[in-house]
Amino acid sequence: MRFTYKKLWKLLIDKEINKKTLCQMSDISPTSVAKLGNDGNVNTSVLLKICTALHCDIGDIMEIVPDDIAEPSAESVIKDSAESRIEPKTQR
Repeated sequence: MRFTYKKLWKLLIDKEINKKTLCQMSDISPTSVAKLGNDGNVNTSVLLKICTALHCDIGDIMEIVPDDIAEPSAESVIKDSAESRIEPKTQR
């Protein structure tokens, strides 16, 4: 199991708040925001500051997902897209 902060980014979009403004509102560092962007580990005090600034609950900014649900990387999406355009060779 792992944490994901996709809900945070959706909430920020809905509230029209950018990352810099989030840092200012919640008094957190840009490094903490970068860690959140990579679904990295952050101190619970950072999460508390964000929830306080956004007037929300912890479940509104994060969730736990199984490890086996891997999201496709940008490289794999590009590779799959390119491979689907290659026509198979026909036998003569």
